[in-house]
Amino acid sequence: MTQFDLPGSPGGARHTARLEAGASAASDASFDPRTGGTNGAIAHTSAAQVEQVVTAAGAVAERFAQTSPAERREMLRAVADALDASAAELVWLADRETGLGETRLKSEVARLASQLRFYADVCAEGSWLRATLDEAGDASSSLARVQVPLGPVAVFGASNFPFAFGVLGNDTASALAAGCPVVAKAHPAHPMLCVRLGEIATSALASAGAAAGVFDVVVGFEAGKQLVLDPHVRAVGFTGSQNGGLALWRLANERREVIPVFAEMGTVNPVVVTTDAAAEPGRVATGFVSSMTLGAGQFCTKPGLLLAPEGAGLADALGAAVSATQVHPMLTAAMAAGVSRGVEAYEAAGGQVIGTGSGASAGWSAAPTVVHVPAELFTRESVFAEECFGPVGLVVEYTDRAHLESLLAQLQGSLVATVASSGPHDPETADLVALLARSVGRVTVDDWPTGVAWTWAQQHGGPWPATSAPASTSVGAAALDRFTRPVTFQNLPDSALPPALRHDNPWGLPRRINGRMN
Repeated sequence: MTQFDLPGSPGGARHTARLEAGASAASDASFDPRTGGTNGAIAHTSAAQVEQVVTAAGAVAERFAQTSPAERREMLRAVADALDASAAELVWLADRETGLGETRLKSEVARLASQLRFYADVCAEGSWLRATLDEAGDASSSLARVQVPLGPVAVFGASNFPFAFGVLGNDTASALAAGCPVVAKAHPAHPMLCVRLGEIATSALASAGAAAGVFDVVVGFEAGKQLVLDPHVRAVGFTGSQNGGLALWRLANERREVIPVFAEMGTVNPVVVTTDAAAEPGRVATGFVSSMTLGAGQFCTKPGLLLAPEGAGLADALGAAVSATQVHPMLTAAMAAGVSRGVEAYEAAGGQVIGTGSGASAGWSAAPTVVHVPAELFTRESVFAEECFGPVGLVVEYTDRAHLESLLAQLQGSLVATVASSGPHDPETADLVALLARSVGRVTVDDWPTGVAWTWAQQHGGPWPATSAPASTSVGAAALDRFTRPVTFQNLPDSALPPALRHDNPWGLPRRINGRMN
């Protein structure tokens, strides 16, 4: 074992990272975004270690799948309790690797614990198993259908939400709730935090009765690639960039046995301003810029494009609003550089910067920027249809409804779209909602993103390439569906059926029997 210390850690915590004797010295360096200084480094997991971890996950998969929903609920709750107990240490560590600030990070740790408890309760409620029984008839055998876990899942968490979408985030929580072991790959933007979260989770799971191999964390690019290719892994969950998600999707599709990749990648999330709402350009501009720059624009639901009626003054209002805005440092040097490159590409293609705010005074800084794009330049093949991840937004003006529809037709699928209306009685709202729903996973009205709540009705996904699996969601109760598949059992004796389908219903599940819910 190798160990790392960071001065000032609450309680004098000493953090550990596995390093096999004689293994490669390759590592993920940990940086402080506020200064660019180095916190330390975490050694990459060797190929032999990855094989050992994934083999353990494969060995325990069937046993974990057979645990009852109530047992898995207690396991997830144990992890949530352990996070609460370690919150001060985790916030301290995360702040040094992300620069997101203690206030935001305290809230996010609490959110992570709440997410885990939510998925625990969804698991125990049991309707996601869709247990369905049809008794034998004169011309048919008995049939019983239920969702079964896929097996070990490789999870690639996000940089921008180190807790909520990290190694213990929505993907991991929903996969564990569905009965699938998880091997998570540490994110290079906060490797120390990922390793520490892994230690806390494995200890908590063991204390709640989970067998070894149910959860683990590996470190390094090659370790992640090895995960996707390992035959024990049956699915991949990913949150991040299009480039990263599509690379994993291609890799999984090159396997001898192809596996599903549930990649949430994000795109340009459009906002449409109605004619009546455009009469209040200051209000709309303030809302758009506030949402666009939230978290330094490093949210997958960031509104990246505002479509406004021509001549309404929205461009001027946006320029003024963004010029008065300051954002905190970006999470990584690459992200900060990507913002600069993105704005330069927009300008080179004919866009005009109409307002620039202030970035951080030190570290990985990027200035919030709004770019006006002539409508005739906005096409699917142009750079303007591509996401610039960070505090950057575009404004395009439309002349009438037909023009607006032609502009929307140039967009890729998105996670979320927003209608900025004049209020509940705006006559354009209903038609615009129907139009936008064709190409996004979620539509909001006068409610700026993000709004990604872990609830029963949430849909956090969208048409390709916002996600690689448009019918799925990475957040909410339906997230469990991704990691299961349906199996029907025909003419089996009751004793041979899975517990979810047995006559005495030992798990106490809601079930459909002969077409009626019971």
